[in-house]
Amino acid sequence: MALLIREEDVRRLLTMEDTLEVVEEVFRQQAQGQALNRSRTRFHIPGKGSMQLMSGAAFYGKVMGLKVYTAFRSGARFLVLLFSAETGDLLSLVQADHLGRMRTGAASGVATRYMAREDAGTVGIIGSGGQAATQLSAICGVRNISKIRVYSRRPEPRNAFCSKMSLSLGVEVVPAETAQQAVEGADIVVTITGSRDPVVSGEWIGEGVHVNAAGSNALVRREVDDALVRKCDIIVVDSRDQARIECGDLLFCAERGIVQWDALPELGEVVTGKAEGRRSAKDVTLFESQGVAIEDVATAAKLLDLAREHGAGEEIDVF
Repeated sequence: MALLIREEDVRRLLTMEDTLEVVEEVFRQQAQGQALNRSRTRFHIPGKGSMQLMSGAAFYGKVMGLKVYTAFRSGARFLVLLFSAETGDLLSLVQADHLGRMRTGAASGVATRYMAREDAGTVGIIGSGGQAATQLSAICGVRNISKIRVYSRRPEPRNAFCSKMSLSLGVEVVPAETAQQAVEGADIVVTITGSRDPVVSGEWIGEGVHVNAAGSNALVRREVDDALVRKCDIIVVDSRDQARIECGDLLFCAERGIVQWDALPELGEVVTGKAEGRRSAKDVTLFESQGVAIEDVATAAKLLDLAREHGAGEEIDVF
């Protein structure tokens, strides 16, 4: 019997504290050769939509899994299938919209823990959509944040997001009139958009800033410009293999020799101390988050434990 875990249970059971813990651990496993990740593949139905597939295995947890999702005009649908890596049995099917938002936020949180200055206290975020809340929740979970500035194109959703997050985080969250106003002077900068063109310029970034670029996971998307990439002292990716395929922020820079793929450390290498996330308080650091399958597998495994503990989910006979 497999356990079906629906969105309402994911939202009720999964905390950011738990997600930060399991995502950090699975990146540690990856660096130690104890987790395997396979890059996302995509195919498109012309004029209609697309499907994406990604898979991974976390050996410490003795699980492996597949994430599949579709994006059509009617919306997006996400599902994680979790299997035993010992027997091949299907353990769980997880509706994974909120799971995806949580693990993406947690990846930025882990990067912030190892790459931002210890005294970082202000955040500038570009984007106020469905992924933005978990970005802020994760960052507030690893740093003592006192103020957050938010920019997105439409004022009404931006203002509503600020009000909601102020209450949720207990932090001053204020709207900015421009992206530059949100970013300048911030210790930590987050981009979480679907933009085709850069939304943050390197000219706005001062010494000691850490940037989480979490929205550019396709060749046709860019959130940071060449000037920012050139300004960075350290650039970290979640997966070199996946970044080579879909990191719009870095692909064109790599073509022109601004960055060298083999020189870019992975987040797991930073977590384990094999690579540095920051060398000095003046360093400008950048984490390029594509979103990798081992994050989904680790989080789904934690959810399965939580669901069993709380008697949640629905047992289904699949095979």
